[in-house]
Amino acid sequence: MALSSFFVAAIILFFPPSVFSSPDGPNYDYSAYTQCKLEPEDPLYDGGILKNEAATMELIAQDNGTLNSWPAFVLPNLTSSTFYSFSSWIKISGSNSSLITARLTNGNSCVGTVVARRECWSFLKGGFYINSESNPSLLYFQNSDNKETSITITISSASLQPFTKEQWSFQQQYKINTERKRAVTIHVSDKQGARLHGATVHVEQVSKDFPFGSAINNYIIGNSPYQKWFVERFNAAVFENELKWAATEPKQGVYNYTLADKLLDFVRANQIVARGHNIFWEDPKYIPSWVLNLTNPELDSAVKQRIASLMTRYKDEFVHWDVSNEFLHFNFYEDKLGRNATYEFFKAAHDADPLATLFMNDFNVVESCRDVKSTVDSYISKMRELRRFGVYMDGIGLESHFEVPNLPLMRAILDKFATLQIPIWLTEVDIANQLGQDTQATYLEEVLREGFSHPSVNGIMLWSALKQNGKCYQMCLTDTNFNNLPAGDTVDKLLKEWQTGVIESQTDEHGAFSFYGFLGEYTVMASFGGKTTNSTFSVNSSCGHAPLYDYSAYTQCEVKPENPLYNGRILKNKYATMEVVASLFIRTIASRPAFVMTNLTPSTFYSFSG
Repeated sequence: MALSSFFVAAIILFFPPSVFSSPDGPNYDYSAYTQCKLEPEDPLYDGGILKNEAATMELIAQDNGTLNSWPAFVLPNLTSSTFYSFSSWIKISGSNSSLITARLTNGNSCVGTVVARRECWSFLKGGFYINSESNPSLLYFQNSDNKETSITITISSASLQPFTKEQWSFQQQYKINTERKRAVTIHVSDKQGARLHGATVHVEQVSKDFPFGSAINNYIIGNSPYQKWFVERFNAAVFENELKWAATEPKQGVYNYTLADKLLDFVRANQIVARGHNIFWEDPKYIPSWVLNLTNPELDSAVKQRIASLMTRYKDEFVHWDVSNEFLHFNFYEDKLGRNATYEFFKAAHDADPLATLFMNDFNVVESCRDVKSTVDSYISKMRELRRFGVYMDGIGLESHFEVPNLPLMRAILDKFATLQIPIWLTEVDIANQLGQDTQATYLEEVLREGFSHPSVNGIMLWSALKQNGKCYQMCLTDTNFNNLPAGDTVDKLLKEWQTGVIESQTDEHGAFSFYGFLGEYTVMASFGGKTTNSTFSVNSSCGHAPLYDYSAYTQCEVKPENPLYNGRILKNKYATMEVVASLFIRTIASRPAFVMTNLTPSTFYSFSG
């Protein structure tokens, strides 16, 4: 039998693994809303433990010692070691809009926020974790804008659903198995098509589809042990400082791309994807000193030159660019150049490198909800504002510098971003160093599991670039001898868990062997009768995964339109144009808004909404 006298084929299917049985209790509900509605939706989980409960007005002590009356729910029996997912619809009077914060009296911690409005209902989603038995607590809602103290807050469709650790972990694992893996069947047959029973099959995953990486800096240049350590783990990278304006143009007109070029050589040589970080940083502390002293016309010329120089040099080299870094917290360029400055940055970056995905990137968005400048609603509002200018921005960058993670809040915020149906990346993940290395490792695992299991997270980057002195920004994975620290052990454990590895088995009586594999590239070797053949195949997110029909519909007139079903599908990024249309019934010709459909397929059903 010649080597080519039998064949290997891989069939990739999409269906959830059946080996996991759900623990008692409801599955987590990923529903979220970012549009203000004329009427509130029904409560998630039918209200959970708040079913049929109404908010009451309670006196709450404020930070300044005063007492204010806010709507609240009395929670008499919160259970230890339990995750709580909270949601409600909120409407206000006395102001056009206001930031409303949901707080728990235990620790006075923020558990969710929403920008509420007077004319419609806004959806707040958040949550918290209770690690010990608690006395009766209050979950209350307060105005956090400090603009209007006399506003009235109305609560509707509130829900509070508890999940045990087992239930929370089950939901994570279920999503990993359905979103990050596919069922694969290997068929081995002879040249006549007869299936071969008992063929030995060796399958190995050789690359991963999900981007998981870390920041690097100039310490890795020429450092073979560091390079080896990095390449063995990561398929993505971001340069810590080497692309920032202060590094590439320390003096006006004096360019230095030496370090960035060398880092790019390293990632190219090892087929590692790289994020471009960043074009502009809005925080004046990190803007080159010579830029701060420019007149407005000089600054306008300098930023245009910055984009032209950087983007021309590195066109098509970086899959992403963080265009305006920390734009929610700082606005140096808009203060100097006008409110359209950021729009012009995005437009120029897109024109210079159309294939790169352009991101906003900011901190304290997903880490907590205590920062009023960077709530999920303020981020989404800024994105929508830029899109109204026609900005090409298709990426959500969440820095993810955590202290003590609040996983239900983190998931809820990701749920709200997921409604936008564009890529979400955790771009700078670390844990604060004051917590100690062992605690860092514990919290890091919690954050990474939450991020990797969320169906709308498309990539994760750690902010753990190692410096020559053995230090990192907050969290190191290894020492300078490349012995793992506790956080590094956590990363290695998860990387091993989240890869298929090597599988060896034999085909059954149908000439088939099946397994569940993580998305990525595979090699397969089949042996039978002393002969061997080799092949490769890909397992990706589209394998066997056609969209399910979306039964969503609306009968209420909304203040703002919802996001398009199926992300617009074949009408994505298309706009209606005015077309002259003849009416056969009333024999007239008129101009109507229309979509031009050029490639409709026969024997196909089309579902339209708008």
